[in-house]
Amino acid sequence: MSDILVDHFGRLHNYVRISVTERCNLGCQYCNPGRVEKAVEGNPLTFDEIERIVRVLAEMGVTKVRLTGGEPLMRPNLEELVARLRAISGIERVGLTTNGLLLAPKVQKLRDAGLTDLNVSLDSLIPERYSRITGGGDVSKVLHALAAGFKAGFEVLKLNMVLMKGVNDDEIESFLQLTQKYPLHVRFIEYMPMGHDINGWEAGYMPLDGILERCAKAGFSLEADPDPGRTTDEPTRKAADSGPARYFRIQGAAGQFGLIHPVSQHFCNSCNRLRITANGHVKPCLFWNEELYIRPYIAQSELLKQLFLRALEAKPGQHIMMDQPGTKPPLKATMRLMSQIGG
Repeated sequence: MSDILVDHFGRLHNYVRISVTERCNLGCQYCNPGRVEKAVEGNPLTFDEIERIVRVLAEMGVTKVRLTGGEPLMRPNLEELVARLRAISGIERVGLTTNGLLLAPKVQKLRDAGLTDLNVSLDSLIPERYSRITGGGDVSKVLHALAAGFKAGFEVLKLNMVLMKGVNDDEIESFLQLTQKYPLHVRFIEYMPMGHDINGWEAGYMPLDGILERCAKAGFSLEADPDPGRTTDEPTRKAADSGPARYFRIQGAAGQFGLIHPVSQHFCNSCNRLRITANGHVKPCLFWNEELYIRPYIAQSELLKQLFLRALEAKPGQHIMMDQPGTKPPLKATMRLMSQIGG
């Protein structure tokens, strides 16, 4: 049996997202509504355990790792883990997803340790609104962190903006304007049914299809794709790094914007990732409740490989998510909070 991570549907899995903590310093309504500042289920995986897991996964074809949480920067000395993972043969990229509040004083060390990709979650540019959405966050610290990220040597930074109807959908144009001025990739993400919110998610759900219309109304012209086979209203795309986003560029802009449609236009047929929770559960699908606990077997490389392959066997061809408001949630839908998975 091959050890390469290919599932029943022919999808090659070369990307793993690892949560390093469930703790977070914010209480975002769609992710961590109860503000889980203490790990819920025991101690998180140690750096040694994470390194061991990634070494095994690298032997199975994984080339990219992303560290998530919770808020991963609440884990002390994270730059040490970044350096250890970058030193593993076969690992080409190590990324981080953060809310940015703790980033500014740490970003240079992370960059020096070998961090290649940096995503910052930012759902509003309005201070009072940002504080309300996040349960008390200070947006000025996030903006300062972005400036520090560019100073540290990141040529491009990604901003993740979860679009919520009636909450922040009036800020679409403001986020688009950021891409005109700065080399930012702003990714608009559909609000998703997760954990506690699985039965009430439609109140905040808003499909992303209207964003291109908003571009036109605001007078933004989309730049033609250099690929002559595409028309000017089709997305630009970097296949190696773009993941599920469809990217567009406003004419003359320094950055880009992307649309991520996990609900209305799922991208399951190209899914290439596994997720590992902070306490050692493998989740083959973000929206599926199936998990496999691997922590007791981390020291046994061959057994660990078989467990990863077994986890892939449980991965569905596509998630059964409610693509229309009012749809009843599937029985196997995940009941974990996003902060307990790592996104």
